[in-house]
Amino acid sequence: MLDDKTVAQYLERISAEPPGKPDADALRHLHERHVMSVPFDSIDYHLGAEIHMDERAIDKVVHQRRGGGCYEINTAFFLLLEALGFDITLHQGRLRIGDRSTPPYHHLLATVAIDGERWLVDIGFGKGSRHPLLLEAGRRQADPQGEFTLRPMDDGAIDIFRNGKPQYCFYDDPVELVDFRQTLWWYRTNPRSPFLTNLFCSLPLPGGWVSLRDDMLTLTTGREKRTEKLPDDAAVLAAYDKWFGIKLDERPTPSPHMTNTLRFSFEED
Repeated sequence: MLDDKTVAQYLERISAEPPGKPDADALRHLHERHVMSVPFDSIDYHLGAEIHMDERAIDKVVHQRRGGGCYEINTAFFLLLEALGFDITLHQGRLRIGDRSTPPYHHLLATVAIDGERWLVDIGFGKGSRHPLLLEAGRRQADPQGEFTLRPMDDGAIDIFRNGKPQYCFYDDPVELVDFRQTLWWYRTNPRSPFLTNLFCSLPLPGGWVSLRDDMLTLTTGREKRTEKLPDDAAVLAAYDKWFGIKLDERPTPSPHMTNTLRFSFEED
């Protein structure tokens, strides 16, 4: 369990107000501030750094002021919400990449129970929802990042759609962080891992979106989308600092598995 000092540092990291109680308003505020403050990225997969699914993820997000993939930032957010007294449960899911689905345990997310209702909590899926989603099948839920719908599937999974397109599905059975170790190893070592085939960093803006894929910076404002190729290493490092608050000593070198054929759905509008 996180101590009070770490909780306060975490809230400062995401510019969030300390919640008076673990209710739906507090969850919505914390979820939005996390999405808007902590990048979704694959940087450490290309740097060859270790990926941690425990309190070391807190150090990366809070003290190093970094981002990461779902295994890291959803782990960190789970530990924060747990420390703040929320009734939170971890779940596993399958991602939609192109026209196929991954095997199970390729996505980590959570649900929170509040006053007889359950909320889907997921700040680790790139262009996912900015706010928690009510766990109610068929209901269209408007969000600054799209319209989301949850649909139950025949195999017991719940499919998440954004603007009519499937994003991922998750299973309602509770899981533990240790259950993801094998899939984490696959993500870090397999040539088809989307984290190794994509070097990306992304973050929503109040009126748009910014992403950096290796040296290609894309800025979306309203309906306007502009992409530019950054000229050198210094420009790439400056972009990481300016847009994502990430200070790196050296530019990440793409893994030998880097390709443009496997893309996460957060890049699709």
